[in-house]
Amino acid sequence: MIGIIAHHYWGRPGGGQLVSAAAAHSLDYLGIEPVLVGSSKFSPEKYGEWFGLPLTSYKIYTPPIRLKAFGLFTRVLLWYPLKKAIKKFDPDLIWTDEVTYKPILNERRFKLIEYVHFPFELYVDSRFKNLPFYYKNDPYIFERYGRFPMNIYFEFFLYLLKKTIRENPFEVCEAVLTNSKWTAEKVELAYGMRPIVLNPPIPPNVEILKDPPGFHERQKIVVMVGRFSEEKRYHWVIRQVMPKILKEDPEVKLYIFGGAGTPTAFRYVEYLQSTARKTGLKLALNKDSIKEEEYNVLLYTDAPRSLINSTMDKAKVFFHATINEHWGVVVTEAMARGLPVTIHDSGGASSDIVENGLRGFVYNTAEEAAEKVVKLMNEERTWNMFSSRGLEKAENLTFDKFHARHKDIIEKII
Repeated sequence: MIGIIAHHYWGRPGGGQLVSAAAAHSLDYLGIEPVLVGSSKFSPEKYGEWFGLPLTSYKIYTPPIRLKAFGLFTRVLLWYPLKKAIKKFDPDLIWTDEVTYKPILNERRFKLIEYVHFPFELYVDSRFKNLPFYYKNDPYIFERYGRFPMNIYFEFFLYLLKKTIRENPFEVCEAVLTNSKWTAEKVELAYGMRPIVLNPPIPPNVEILKDPPGFHERQKIVVMVGRFSEEKRYHWVIRQVMPKILKEDPEVKLYIFGGAGTPTAFRYVEYLQSTARKTGLKLALNKDSIKEEEYNVLLYTDAPRSLINSTMDKAKVFFHATINEHWGVVVTEAMARGLPVTIHDSGGASSDIVENGLRGFVYNTAEEAAEKVVKLMNEERTWNMFSSRGLEKAENLTFDKFHARHKDIIEKII
């Protein structure tokens, strides 16, 4: 049997890429030969480094181009290489986390699974324009695409999207999956049907520590991890949260790790440097050996997993600033290192991972965020409680647990 895994952009480490790679390995273990399909060329060997899920032994079908810009169009173009791959490999199963597969539906000779990271149509379909997720109501999307010339770029994307987006996934798929109960509620809001929740795994190269460093073995470090992108709100943390933390505890350092392989990401890194200067914070970029006492913020672009893990193991707090994060793999990675987390009180990260404050701190304002961070920096009892509860959660999110749940779903439809 052959199973196609179709993802629009394999070329960076992120939650979508992790789940797609995990699905490929899971199908492989079930005796279904994976074929990876994308909208542009990528380096499969990177997946061993990024996630501990190497893809070098699998067949790959992509156009002979490597895109770093025009990221939105990798979504609406995916149907084309997918259609070509169907003709070439005649798959028994297609597994995709993209919505733009309408042009292949008239060639149905295969089972179809869609994994929903978030129902993208809530952003762009005018039927949902009264909801806060609609792009003209979303401050981050509107800020990025609401003005010339980006508004022209986005409107052209919407035009193409209408040509390629499937209508109701429950009417065309054998199974509709999603990452969290929170996202499942949003899917149900759109279609009146609830998808199967399949939580993303913690990457296999992130060990779940049995005996992590304790409170007194760690330094006053706050860690953030995620690609350098505006929705991660690193600028908000530098501008509004860190000054409040430093007012209460001047010894605290902020480490930010992220992928910066696109022009947009690089520009955002430059913006963070400018923001730090204007805020009066001292920022270092990609410094291997520095005098930490001279800096408040340290940025690392495209850092190796080993450096991220070792920094988590010496830090006292993991901080996450994204609003309405659909899942939040980096939050579970921190938990696996015994590192207590503080996250925004929204999205699947709050409802499914931190379980509304049971397994970590949640906040809504910059003042609350700073207060929770300072509390974890200085209260051993609170720190130990969240460290232990986070590890308990992480143990239920391994790749083996993901595969077992995925296996049950696949075996019911093939």
